[in-house]
Amino acid sequence: MKQRLSDRLNARLERHLPEQRLFLKSEEGTRFVRLRPMTQAGALLGGALVVGWTVVVTSFFLIGAITSGSNRDQAARAQVAYETRLAVLSSERDARTEEAEQALERFYSALDEVSKMQGIVLASEQRARELETGIEVIQRTLRRAVVERNEARAQAETLLARAENAPQAAARAERLAADSAATAEVLTEALDATALARDEAMVVASSADAEIARMEAMAEVVADRNDRIFQRLEDALETSLSPLERVFARAGISSDALLRSVRTGYNGTGGPLEPVVVSTRSGNELPDQDTPRANRILDKLEDVDMYRLAAESLPLAHPVTAPHRRTSGFGPRWGRMHSGMDFAAGRGTPILATAEGTVTHAGWQSGYGKLVKIEHPLGFETRYAHLSSISVRKGQRVSRGENIGGMGTTGRSTGVHLHYEIRRNGQALNPVTFINAGQDVF
Repeated sequence: MKQRLSDRLNARLERHLPEQRLFLKSEEGTRFVRLRPMTQAGALLGGALVVGWTVVVTSFFLIGAITSGSNRDQAARAQVAYETRLAVLSSERDARTEEAEQALERFYSALDEVSKMQGIVLASEQRARELETGIEVIQRTLRRAVVERNEARAQAETLLARAENAPQAAARAERLAADSAATAEVLTEALDATALARDEAMVVASSADAEIARMEAMAEVVADRNDRIFQRLEDALETSLSPLERVFARAGISSDALLRSVRTGYNGTGGPLEPVVVSTRSGNELPDQDTPRANRILDKLEDVDMYRLAAESLPLAHPVTAPHRRTSGFGPRWGRMHSGMDFAAGRGTPILATAEGTVTHAGWQSGYGKLVKIEHPLGFETRYAHLSSISVRKGQRVSRGENIGGMGTTGRSTGVHLHYEIRRNGQALNPVTFINAGQDVF
């Protein structure tokens, strides 16, 4: 039955694949091997499978290489864009700060001018009151002098009428009348001068009122300009803070706890940003609604600096920047917990520190092979295992992106790759969370 089926198949295939004979000649004689149609078809099918498998494997390898390159390019473009945005925000912040300082200086100058004008107005009012008092005194004196003059004239006329034959009495009366007239003339001139001085004081007071109104209008313009400057600063800070807060949220880190920890361990130079206090010359604090707003902006600027320090100390960078492929993820694998991620590339591929820190282990460890452990702030630790070479030593301080060794296959390993772990207070964390979060920062 099988022979009959084989003969039928050979008969059908013989149209396309005729029987071939392979002659083998030797010293002993000539032999030949028959290649029936089914044998030729099997050989062709096997060759096609081998070629197809080769094409599929090559395609997967090329796709992985292209995907890795595009991810690196995208990460590089994102880093350049973020650095450019930070530079723009920094320059804009400096410009807004300078404008705010200039506005405050102009405001202080306006306050000084207002104070001077208020002093002039007070002095003018005091002088006007003194002049009014002097005018009242002079008027009373003048009225009394006029009364005395009139009485003296009446007495002189009476004396002249009674003593026509007494020339000495008449002369004395005439002198008294002349003295009274001179006194009245002096008092009249003094009254005119006093009225003129009062009019001048009123003109000065009116000019001072107009200057005060101009200063108040200028103060309103300055306040409106300050409000626009503060609004733009607040918008820029909100734009800077939101991505950073999302980064730490994606990494599962509380922003408040992170800021407290960074402030506790921060020993940089310059000190914290001092709050703004606006005072008058007398030393009393000037009530200003912009002062609390400026202090809130300074607090947010300090938060941005603290976030930047935290981002530098957290393992957010990628340990392998050369072309590579991800071979294993974080989580259960073959019934056991895989506490890190595996990246495969060529032997000796540079392995980079993902954050600044201190090397706590640089040597052989069972299972890990050649291993580097780096301790970072906030209780974080990163591990780089199966290395072929180690470029750092225990106790050495390393920076983010610094070369710490080469990729290898030491320890319990099935091929050249890097086993990368992130731990916090001894607990293993998923590195992909931090790597993805780092793409928003670097």
